[in-house]
Amino acid sequence: MAKKIYLAYPRGFCAGVRRALDTVEEALKVYGRPVYVLHEIVHNDYIVNNLKQKGVIFVENLSAVPCGSPLIFSAHGVSGKTEKEAAKFGLKCIDATCPLVKKIHKKALALEKKGFSVFLIGHRKHPEISGTLGQLRNSAFVIEKTSDIEKIKQDIENCAYLTQTTLSLDDTGEIIEALKKKYPGIDGGGDICYATQNRQNAVKMLAEKCDTVFIIGSPKSSNSNRLKETAEKLGIRSYLINNASEITPEMLAGSENTGISAGASAPECLVEELIEFLEAKGWTETIDTIYTEENVKFSMPLIKS
Repeated sequence: MAKKIYLAYPRGFCAGVRRALDTVEEALKVYGRPVYVLHEIVHNDYIVNNLKQKGVIFVENLSAVPCGSPLIFSAHGVSGKTEKEAAKFGLKCIDATCPLVKKIHKKALALEKKGFSVFLIGHRKHPEISGTLGQLRNSAFVIEKTSDIEKIKQDIENCAYLTQTTLSLDDTGEIIEALKKKYPGIDGGGDICYATQNRQNAVKMLAEKCDTVFIIGSPKSSNSNRLKETAEKLGIRSYLINNASEITPEMLAGSENTGISAGASAPECLVEELIEFLEAKGWTETIDTIYTEENVKFSMPLIKS
């Protein structure tokens, strides 16, 4: 029987990541080297290392950026405090925050203004959650798992929940149900981004056809980890890899139909590299597995010369 490769579509770059990377490239054209980026522009080592070679310097603190230098905020977003401090330091700030994350910031601020207590469903240490928390004057409740809800002792009347955009519906569903049970009048809606959900649904289609699925993405990438978990929850062997060089013979043992997808910050060249790797190992046919088409585009932020 011929060994087959099934390619998930959509996969790889989402509109928010493309916008962020295009922003960095444009800033390099306008300002020249170096251009500074606060935190990793996206969670992918291949992308980050490539940009370093072009003259991008990634920093974790504003103090590392010389006064008057161009500074780009990553796709994950930053706090209001960081925005104000960067302006105070005289930096030429360019906001590459994904517009869908910006939408969460605006929702959070609007809810707080109405007097609502805010629950943020997501990973406490993820930069997106840190950025959203930093937009608020008052503290919000960060919910990583249902047990976090049980620890809340305060009486809360007006409340609402928001979710990290890179989670899965399966992950958030149980938490949302637990919140609704404890706070029957809670407000909230779907904040998981279209690209995250589309990629998870495409992986579910792979799971119907494949015995093994490879997800190209960084271990630091939330949406990439969720893709791996999506396949695993359906009983399929799944591996999260940075690139084809990480594949061991054990990972391929007994595999006939092999699926490939990529996280929202993983470039297509790594997918092509993996296809070539598998073809050299005896996989002879490549089949597209299409969930939906994506035509979303975000306009670039203003970059002043």
